[in-house]
Amino acid sequence: MSKTTGASFKRRAPDNLTEELVAVLSSKASFEFKPLFDILLVNLRQRNAASGGEEMLRLRAYEKLQGLVSQGAVNRVVNGVTKKYKGVRPRLNLLNAEMKILRAEWTRKLAAKSSARN
Repeated sequence: MSKTTGASFKRRAPDNLTEELVAVLSSKASFEFKPLFDILLVNLRQRNAASGGEEMLRLRAYEKLQGLVSQGAVNRVVNGVTKKYKGVRPRLNLLNAEMKILRAEWTRKLAAKSSARN
């Protein structure tokens, strides 16, 4: 039995890396991986969400990007050895909406847990 792959986002906790990928790729620009990763790294450091070392973060970002490509949320264009990634706006908007809902639910759970402790 095969598992259907959709543009849904299923995790227990919000994923900062995927949120940043979606935010950056929602623009009209297309990116090679290195400049895209540099933007992600700066954004994650500003949010104080870059943990695990730069090389591990680079691997996770590439894995997440390939997941978005396989879901159809990002197009990959290959010219020789150059690969450029560009977001598919309707799919990214759907993912962004799902992540906002997940983030709101997560915040509510943390607030409930915090108030239960006090």
